Formats: sequence, C-alpha cells, structure tokens
Amino acid sequence: MALLLYRLGKFSYRHRWLVVSLWLAVLLAVGGAAAAFSGTLSNNFQIPGTETQRMADKLQKELPASSGGSAGVVFQANDARFSQAGKDAVSTALTKLEALPDVRGTVDPFATQAQLDKAAGDLADGEAKAAAGKAQLETSAAELAAGKEQLAAAEAQMTAAGLPASAIEAQLGQQKAALAAGQAKLDAGTRELEAGDAKLALAKRQLEASHGMRFVSEDGKAAIAQVQFRTSINGLDPGVRQEVQDILQEVSSAGVTALPSKEISEDVSEIFGVAEIIGIAVAALVLIIMLGTLVAAGLPLLMAIIGVAVGVGGTMALSSVIDMSSISPMLALMLGLAVGIDYSLFIVNRHRGQLLAGMDAEESVARATGTSGNAVLFAGLTVIIALAALVVPGLPFLGVMGVSAAGTVAVAVLVALTLTPAILSFIGRKLISRRAWAKAAQHNADPNAEAEDHARDEHRSSHGWGGLVTRHPVLAMLAGVLALGIVALPAAQLRLALPDGGSEPVDSQAFKAYDATKRSFGEGMTGPIIVVGDLPDGLSEAEATAKQLDVADILRKTENVTAAIPVALSEDRGTAVFQVIPKEGPASASTVDVVSDIRAERAEIQDSTGVSIGHTGQTAGNVDVSTKLGDALPSYLAIVVGLSLILLLLVFRSIVVPLLATGGFLLSLAAAFGAVVAVYQWGWLGSVFGVDNPGAVLSFLPIILIGVLFGLAMDYQVFIASGMRESFMHGESAKHAVRSGFSHASAVVTAAAIIMVSVFAGFIFSHLNMVRPLGFAMAFGVLVDAFVVRMTIVPAVMYLLGDKAWWLPRWLDRILPDVDVEGAKLGKKSTTASVTSAAEPAKVPAG
Repeated sequence: MALLLYRLGKFSYRHRWLVVSLWLAVLLAVGGAAAAFSGTLSNNFQIPGTETQRMADKLQKELPASSGGSAGVVFQANDARFSQAGKDAVSTALTKLEALPDVRGTVDPFATQAQLDKAAGDLADGEAKAAAGKAQLETSAAELAAGKEQLAAAEAQMTAAGLPASAIEAQLGQQKAALAAGQAKLDAGTRELEAGDAKLALAKRQLEASHGMRFVSEDGKAAIAQVQFRTSINGLDPGVRQEVQDILQEVSSAGVTALPSKEISEDVSEIFGVAEIIGIAVAALVLIIMLGTLVAAGLPLLMAIIGVAVGVGGTMALSSVIDMSSISPMLALMLGLAVGIDYSLFIVNRHRGQLLAGMDAEESVARATGTSGNAVLFAGLTVIIALAALVVPGLPFLGVMGVSAAGTVAVAVLVALTLTPAILSFIGRKLISRRAWAKAAQHNADPNAEAEDHARDEHRSSHGWGGLVTRHPVLAMLAGVLALGIVALPAAQLRLALPDGGSEPVDSQAFKAYDATKRSFGEGMTGPIIVVGDLPDGLSEAEATAKQLDVADILRKTENVTAAIPVALSEDRGTAVFQVIPKEGPASASTVDVVSDIRAERAEIQDSTGVSIGHTGQTAGNVDVSTKLGDALPSYLAIVVGLSLILLLLVFRSIVVPLLATGGFLLSLAAAFGAVVAVYQWGWLGSVFGVDNPGAVLSFLPIILIGVLFGLAMDYQVFIASGMRESFMHGESAKHAVRSGFSHASAVVTAAAIIMVSVFAGFIFSHLNMVRPLGFAMAFGVLVDAFVVRMTIVPAVMYLLGDKAWWLPRWLDRILPDVDVEGAKLGKKSTTASVTSAAEPAKVPAG
C-alpha cells in the first residue's frame, strides 16, 4: 500500500494541472447539483414500522382532518387582559392562516374557551331544569296516585252498595279515562326526563373529560391556539414557516404578542454560523504557529474546505430525493472540516520536515504520501467504517446521517492523497519560511549534523511528556484511568430524549412560547400525547360517544395525566382520536412513563370497552425514537469495534495494540458521556456553555458519538502507534521505540488534536440548539482521547509491555497481508534520503 500511495503522490506532483482540473470540475459539478437539486431539510426522526408511524398512516387514511402536524401558538396580552380588539386580531390572524394552502385548520382559543364555559353553564341550567321537571313529575305522580285512591274508594263503596258494574262504569268511567290520560302523560314525562338525564350525564362526562384544560388562562392574559397543517411538521418548507410567523405577528398592532412554538419557529435551513467560523479561526492560528508560514497554514484549511464543499455539497444535492435531517449536513461539515485539516496537515508536515532535511521536493511529496498518507488512509478507513455502520441499526434518518458523513470523510481522504501533493508542487519552497531554510542549510552543512540529530532525538524522547510518562508508567496509567473514571461517573444517570422548546435558548421564540404555555396552561400542553382508538363496528352515535368517554376515563386515571379528551370521530364511527395532556413536558421522564403506562393499559381498555388503542404524534414519536436508538447501541458498538479491530490488526500486526486502542476508546467514550450528562443534563457550568435549561440528552447523541469518536480515536492511535512501530521495525528496542516514536509523532498529533477540538468546539455555540451537545461531546471526547488516552495511557502501557506489545501468533502472522503502514518498503526502494519518523522526521527545528 505504501508503494501504491508513493506512486499516487508522485503522479499528482508531476500532473498537477490535471489533478487540480479534475477536482475543480468535481467541485463545480457538485456545486451546480447542490444549487439545482437541494431540498428542504427537516428534523423528521420518525421510524417506519413503529406504532407511531402506523397510527399516523391510519389517521391519514381514515380521519384525514386529524392527520398532519400540529403546532401551538401562545398569544399574550400586553395589558392586564385581552381587549376585544385583541381578541378580534387573534381571530383574524387565525382566519388568515386557514387560507394558506399548507394549513388544514386552526383552533380559535377564545371561541373554544367560550364553548367550554357555555357547556358548563348549559350543564348547570340543564341540571336545574331537570330537577324542576323531576319535581313537577313527582307532584303530578302524587296527584295521580291520590286520584287513583279516591277512584278506587268510590268504586269499592258503590260495589258494597250493590250497584251493578254498568252503573258504576257509567258514573266513574269519565274519571277513569282522565286518570288513564294522566298516567300516560306522566309516563311520557318520565321517559323524557330519563332521556334528558342520559344527555345530561353524557354532557357531564364530556365536561369532566376536559377538566383542567383551558385555551384562555384564568387571569385572561394568555391564550393558546392550535394550527393544524396538511403535512407533517418536519415536512414544512421554511418559507411556509416564515409566512405563518409573519401573519401571526400582525396581532402586535392590537397590543398582543404572538409566540409560535418550536415546531413553527424552528429554522434548520442554515447549516453554518458565526460560532463555527470562530472554531476554524482557532484552527488556523494553531496551523500558523506550527507550520510557520501563512502558505503552509492555509494549505490544510484549503484542502478541508474543498473536501467539505464536495462532501456536503453532494449531501445537499441529494436532499430533494432523500428525507434528510438538519443534523446530516452539520455532522458532515463538522467531521469534514476536522479530518480534512488533520489529514492534509500530516502529509504537509511530513513533506516540510523532509525538505528541511535536504530531500528533493518531488521525492519528498511522494514519500510523504506513501508514509503519512498511508496512515491517513487507514485512519480514514476506521472513521468511514464507524460512520457507515450507522445504517446497521435500521433507522433511516441515522443511516442517511452516517452515510453522508462517511462520504465527506472519504472525500477528505481523497483530497489529502491527491490534491494536496498537487498543490504542494505549485507551492514549492514557499511552504517554508526563509529563516527556516537558512537554519536548515546551516545545519545540513555541519559534518556532525547526524550525530547532533541523534543526540537531540534521544534528549527529546527522554525528557518530554513521553519521557515523563515512560519514566513513571504505572503512575501515569493509573492517574489517567482514574481521572477518566471519575469524569465518567455521571454517565450512569444518562437520560435520552429529543429536545423540546424548553431546551432552546431563553431569548428564542421557541423557549418563550414554551415558558408562556407552561406558566399559563401547564407544561403538558406543550406536548400532548395523541391516542388513536379502533371502535367496535356498528355503533350508534350515542354508543360511540359513550365508548370514547369510557376510554377517556381510563386514560385520565393514568398517573401524571392531567386531562384526556376525545377530540375526533370518523364518519363511520370506527376511529376515534384522543388528546392526553401529561403533567410535564414532552422530554420529561414522567411523560415517557405516561406513554409506557398507557401502552400497558391496552389490555384493560380492550377488555372493558372493546376499543384497541395506539399512539401517534410528536411526543409519542420522540419516545419511540429514543427507545429504538437505545436498543440499537449494543449491536452497533459491537459491529464498529469488531470491524475496526480487524483493520487495526492488519495495520499493526499485533494483538495487544488493537485491544489497547479499543479499551482506551471505551474510557474516552465513558468520560465524554459523563461530561455531557454533567453539563447538559445536570447544568454544571451551564452559564459557560449556554445551557440555560438542562434536561435530557439528545437521544441520537450516544450512537453518533460512538461512531465518530471511535473513528477519530483510531486516527490518533494510528499516528501515535505507527511511529512506535516504525522505530521498532528499524531495530530499536520495544521500550525505546515507544519513546522515540512518541517523540516524533507527539507534536503533529498535539496540533491535530487541538485543531479538531477547536473545530468541534465551534459547534458548541451553534445557532442550531440540537447540534450544541453533539459538538461538546465530540470536542471533549477528542480532547481526553488524544491527550489522556493516546498520549498518556497508551505509551505507559506499551512501555510496560515491551516486546509483548507487538506479539502476534506465527500462524496469524503468515496469513495476514502486509499493508506496510510504516512505509518500510519505501526505505528499501531508495537509500538516497534518511527518514526517521512517521509524523515529524525533521532533525532541525523550524524557524
């Protein structure tokens, strides 16, 4: 592989115009495709085949009026209460919304609250009238009973007097007919009263079902409206969202403030913000400090930007035909920038050192591509494997996310291996400052240069951080493991959910809407749970209504449920929709329990009412997604680790090194989880990281972090350990090889890690709130993995193991192909130049 990459580097150097032209053509083609075919991004995390999706499809088919996404809008009166002008302005705005093609309908809070209040009054009036009617019937019944007694007494008296029956009938027949008519009237009145009582009982149950649910707050200062869309919320075009917001803001002229919920105000159309630019600026500063010239520092940045443009551009070009979440291009952007800079940096730094050592430019570029490029290739492969494996859990949005990021990383590798050598041929000697050239020339002219280089290497390897770690390997290992173990402790409390409005920045419209809803109507109104019921066939309207209320009564008894209301019934009375209002918000632990508890009540509801139920809606869907993601973690981790262990076995031809690399990754991962829980779930250092409202951790963060961090951890393992293996293969003792290999690679790996942390840290303050914990987790994970695991624990353990670190069974050694990651075959190919390190071979410090 080293020879193949050597030839590729030499080809790119010699045919620089061809290589640059090809990449320019690819860039233009991808850019044009992205401009022409890019579609709407969303945050649709639904999973086909889940109960939530099945119920949504059922509603679309059988009850279209209740299908599609819904969102809330809170209206607040700027004065003490809503004026009539304010109420009219709200109603007018909602009427305008109904005229939009994408809006199915709205719920006017004032009209709906008036109906609820009127229903309570009508019930009271009906009960009063029923009581009066009952009293009247009782009076009539008493009078009729008295008349019957008098008639019976008279008839008995006449019979005793011996009057014949015909005479008695003649005298009492008219009275008997009057009493019979009275009885018939009484019976009719009783039946009417009973029917009225049944209606009143039904109305009372309906009113009780909506108890605790209001659309206008009790203080008259806030009102909450519902907007029903024809498509899912996640499928709304950004232009439609903006149009809805513009119409809603028209109420401000009437002294009313409109606060649309997160579902409406969320904008995921932009994927790059100011914070990300700051992260790149920090990375540029590190490059300038390390490489010494703006030209050298700008080259890795330019390569990363080109790689990201191609990778993310290709992703965006497919967004019109693939349902793609906003996280997909953001993840590709994060990783593309980070690895794109690092991969080119490794090759540029190797080439720079070889030039200073006196090597010919063309040969230097080819060798840098064959050695450092070899490490870049295998490091990139581990990242690609980890990301591409995100398709394995079978979650569509996650698969798209992983493949788009893997594709961008693959482009970054190709750019580093082909375009970087070509650009280096254009730059020539300008890569290095005049001062550094002069210093190198003076050093190379010294006849004792080789001895001085060797002495300097020995001093650096025994006195730097690597020397300190290997002088006290047991202490370094235990300190590193203990430190990461302590940081990882909060991970035991990890709780997953998709974010709601309460997790948004406090100055955002989404949070203000969430907070206003919570204060005025209860937190549960921010995320109602939708329950769909299948009613038995052949029910009358009254029977169907009674069945709905029977189900609502059982749902309302569920712990942490505030209200359960029947909201819709299909024309054939076969499908019913219920809205369940939990006590807390959609991302809270108690709401997750409510969804689970209602599912556990299915059998009870089926047995007692004959109605089968299922969940749908955003809240239940989020719970399903979080559950599925949690269940997929173990299998995904096993696949990623298994495949990468095989790859590392090929690279290092050792049993211990891959196992050590994987064990270190697990420590880094646990520490990253612990830090995320402490900051984003517990709120520690919340003011520093902009966490105003700590809550559950983003549900797909763990699985993405596993894939990304594993790939990047193996990057640093390859660059650190390949330097050690190269020294070992060149005849050094195993323990000395640990020191010398670490010394040669530490500077460039340190710079690469700082660059990657800087890029990821820029996303901690992203304009997309969902991206922030992901940026933090990756930045912290890379930080501890690079500096605590790869540069402390790994060299300490390998120093303790000595020759055992490179042990490989003979039978396995025979069957494994030799990928030559350290470029040993290049050393045999030519002896014109002496190259002594895998990452920083120069013997002369740069000026």
